[in-house]
Amino acid sequence: MHCELAVPGLFRSPPQARLPAIELLLARGRAAAAEPQALEGWLREAFGLGGAPLAAGALTLIAGGGDPGDAYWTRADPVHLRVMRDHAVLLPGSELSLSPEESRALCEALNRHFAARLALHDAGAQRWVARLEQQVESHEISTLEAAGQEVDIGAQGARAAALVNEAQMLLHAHPVNEAREARGEPQVNSLWLWGGGRAPRAAQGRWISVSADDPVALGLARLAGAHAQPLPAGLAAWLQHAPQEGRHLVVLDGLRYAQQVEALERDWFAPLAAALRAGRIGMLSLHVPDSAAAFETVRGDLRRFWRRRKALERYA
Repeated sequence: MHCELAVPGLFRSPPQARLPAIELLLARGRAAAAEPQALEGWLREAFGLGGAPLAAGALTLIAGGGDPGDAYWTRADPVHLRVMRDHAVLLPGSELSLSPEESRALCEALNRHFAARLALHDAGAQRWVARLEQQVESHEISTLEAAGQEVDIGAQGARAAALVNEAQMLLHAHPVNEAREARGEPQVNSLWLWGGGRAPRAAQGRWISVSADDPVALGLARLAGAHAQPLPAGLAAWLQHAPQEGRHLVVLDGLRYAQQVEALERDWFAPLAAALRAGRIGMLSLHVPDSAAAFETVRGDLRRFWRRRKALERYA
């Protein structure tokens, strides 16, 4: 079995302590360099979409079993824009603790207001997708990549900016946001339009299965004919259902949220090192797209004792 992991953000935040398993896998494996890119760009290349824009909205719909048809879709994620003196900072939906009832109420209000111009669908986990009557220039970076950064809503083009401004005015006065403000919680005061486009006709992947929480990865897996499944709690649960042979992709993008790398060491990397040593896994490939790094390790590599481990921050 060949297990491939995509772990964006692995080298961004140094852990509080040394992590022996991941350090071992990195030190003993063979390293390769690549161009730094976000997870979405890596997925686009890995599934053979070439230079075409990644239609994240349509792929998110496909991941949930929907049919985007030939319509133009975009991700329209709920966000909070924290306005500073001369810029705004984006807080993603994953940090807003938005309840399903709140999400549904806001989507319904926006749909009533925009009618055919913009039709929102709640894809769950603070992810919204929108079918647009007219094509707009959406942002190229995802909500998670924009999180915590200075953002310019107007950079996406006049037509998209006009839609977002109109949505902002409606959201500001909505009872859901009034209640959130009264509780001291951040309001959902804007939309982040990104990944606009029409669904690709097909995708080509090298994997039998794809396990991920990211709906873009799962949508691409469905198009490529791979088995798409939600990410389990750890390697032990994953191995219970993984076949003995073939190539499999696991997307661990929790570091783009609030997950700590120590949890990945416990639930994934330490069991992976043990499974590789025992022969349950024949080859492990580790991709860190944003750091332009990739590592490949087989069982025999673990015996290369002269290759000393080093702390994760030294790979940054």
